[in-house]
Amino acid sequence: MSNFQLGLILAGALVLAAVVAYNAWTTYRNAPKRARPPEGEGAQEPAVRQEPAFDGAGLGNPATAGPEPHFEGHAVDPGDAIDLPVPPAERRSGLDPLIDAIAPIVAEQQVSGDAALAAMPPTRRAGSKPFAIEGFSEAAQQWETPQPGQRYLHFQAGVQLANRLGALNEIEFSEFVMKTQGFADAINATPDFPDMLQEVARARELDQFASDHDAQLAFMLRARQAAWSPGYVQQNAARLGLVAGAIPGRLVLPASGAGLPPMLTLTYDAQAAMSDDPEQSAVRDILLSLDVAQVHRGEQPFKRLREVAAALCQAMDGVLCDQNGTPLPAMTMEPIAADLELLYDKLDSRELSAGSALARRLFS
Repeated sequence: MSNFQLGLILAGALVLAAVVAYNAWTTYRNAPKRARPPEGEGAQEPAVRQEPAFDGAGLGNPATAGPEPHFEGHAVDPGDAIDLPVPPAERRSGLDPLIDAIAPIVAEQQVSGDAALAAMPPTRRAGSKPFAIEGFSEAAQQWETPQPGQRYLHFQAGVQLANRLGALNEIEFSEFVMKTQGFADAINATPDFPDMLQEVARARELDQFASDHDAQLAFMLRARQAAWSPGYVQQNAARLGLVAGAIPGRLVLPASGAGLPPMLTLTYDAQAAMSDDPEQSAVRDILLSLDVAQVHRGEQPFKRLREVAAALCQAMDGVLCDQNGTPLPAMTMEPIAADLELLYDKLDSRELSAGSALARRLFS
């Protein structure tokens, strides 16, 4: 074999090795980023994943908690939630004439709570609107859902005037009347129904106000280069305080108060989350959303959304976009913040403050 042939073979081998190396490097570069195990993990047991608990359960022992999450260099102390502005006293969470059509019911004699519960309609809706019956507790001097062992003389039935499915209509009002009359007949009582046309008109006006002041913000975080694995997304979101939700591909940032809706929601492809090998699944974008009416303004939810979005973009090499995937310049955020303050003021003026029980019912 001549030197020339040996040279060609050697050159071909070098070219082949270069091609293989380039393909391996390209595959590695474009592979979904994976979650990294904590330093010093060794043989330690993996952390137990828990569903979000709004009653304080599952928050863990602060003495054994891991490193605190950071938002753009600012440490987040778990005790900061205590220092958040306390929402003003709100209207009670039961039936309210502000957003409900209410029919008083007077019984001919006292009715036990057990009998009232047995006479309740099988469903708690009239069409697409929530329906409820309350009894007046003489001992507590307040309206409440009938309780076993209690006795009531006065009741009231109510149907919500509007929600995100629209305004109460004549058919739904008629269903409300039928269910209330059936309950009243069962306990030997007399209902006093409001005028249907007046209540339907109130419902339309309330629905118009709600439609004009309903805000649900959503921003997309898109990968600049390599995609992310679901575990990588969860790991980076967990550092910022988000916890796994009950639905695959959904994480939430809990509000500071017990029993309240989450402050922020992060969602990504549910099929990738449920994959047999999630670490091999590719997620190229995630959605970070805020339901404005569901969160009290004292929580500063939009500020938290901006902090979380900026931190995730920096940590995951992503870019902030609108829902259509168009990159958003930083200057667009300030006008949104100003508009939200005006929205909060308008809701306050209508006694439907964001995050209040009535607002959560109306905007649902």
